[in-house]
Amino acid sequence: MIRLPGPGGATRAYEPRTAPLVLAPAGPPASRTVFAAAHVVADPFADTGPDAPAAVDWDATLAFRRHLWSHGLGVAEAMDTAQRGMGLDWAGAAELIRRSAAEAKAVGGRIACGVGTDQLTGPGQLTGTDQLTGPAGLAAVREAYEEQLALVEETGSRAVLMASRALATAARGPDDYLDLYGHLLRQSTEPVILHWLGPMFDPALDGYWGSADLDAATETFLEVVAAHPDKVDGVKISLLDARREVELRRRLPEGVRCYTGDDFHYPELIAGDERGFSHALLGVFDPLGPLAAHAVRTLDTGDTEGFRGLLDPTVELARHLFEAPTRFYKTGVVLLAWLAGHQEHFTMAGGLQSARSLPHLARAYELADGLGLFPDPGLAGDRMRSLLAVHGGIR
Repeated sequence: MIRLPGPGGATRAYEPRTAPLVLAPAGPPASRTVFAAAHVVADPFADTGPDAPAAVDWDATLAFRRHLWSHGLGVAEAMDTAQRGMGLDWAGAAELIRRSAAEAKAVGGRIACGVGTDQLTGPGQLTGTDQLTGPAGLAAVREAYEEQLALVEETGSRAVLMASRALATAARGPDDYLDLYGHLLRQSTEPVILHWLGPMFDPALDGYWGSADLDAATETFLEVVAAHPDKVDGVKISLLDARREVELRRRLPEGVRCYTGDDFHYPELIAGDERGFSHALLGVFDPLGPLAAHAVRTLDTGDTEGFRGLLDPTVELARHLFEAPTRFYKTGVVLLAWLAGHQEHFTMAGGLQSARSLPHLARAYELADGLGLFPDPGLAGDRMRSLLAVHGGIR
């Protein structure tokens, strides 16, 4: 038994399961393209602080990516889950992209890498909004995107054009987005994935695509895609709005994929309907990796009911991890990686391990344990007890 804290301060007894859900490594799903946005493992012995560049444990970070690849998932690298703009600066992200892309080539893993503009908003760079206004600001944003796009293409990886805080500051309307994205797509050597990350994940992205009205923003977004369909592999939608995603994917040009980034409604969106379905690029597939891959391979056989039976029970955990403030979901993701034995500590870049409450973390453990996500439930229980003892005095 283990005593878990609740929101009111009282503790209650919980009996962990004794056997995990055993899922052997297997090849990639056939009917859907599936990426897990992977977290980074911090170096717990680095003498650093919240405002200093992230210190990464490269061996553990790459080992976790090999774990995802072994189950047939692609890795979405240097994305929001990897703490881009929340502990991992551009220098760290660039090194992560180089190392992960080389590892992908070595093991035959699929990879897509995030392209942004965070070199403009890192320590000592352009941090004031007044420095990113007007034509000069847009030129700086374009150059930053170009630098990152060139690096990703040099590694042979698929590029994911992420939403840019700097562009959200510099742009004065939809035309600025149309011009800048059009420029980037014309010069890209391979089709890219366009990423629309909503303000629930990053408040600085409110009003992206030139309008706070999501209907108007959607029209601008689709105009970008329609103008360059040969340069867009797909679009990743992270708005936590299933209806809007379905409506948008039905309007995509032939051959352009919709990758769901909806960590609340992913089973129904991936299953799809008579008019189509979504592929996946999800942060929640970091802790769900083996189970998610197994579920999609079940869908490959035409067994939609079996797919939903496997994945629907995971939604409660996903909604818990991604509850508001959603941007702190990374804390729960890393907790579960530690409890599952994928890393030896619960330390995060920027000290983000403190971003969620002890009751929140305890509930994440309980839900993940109930799903059988821990390869060694005994180890997970022991580690959870140590966390509760150190941070809550619960023994």
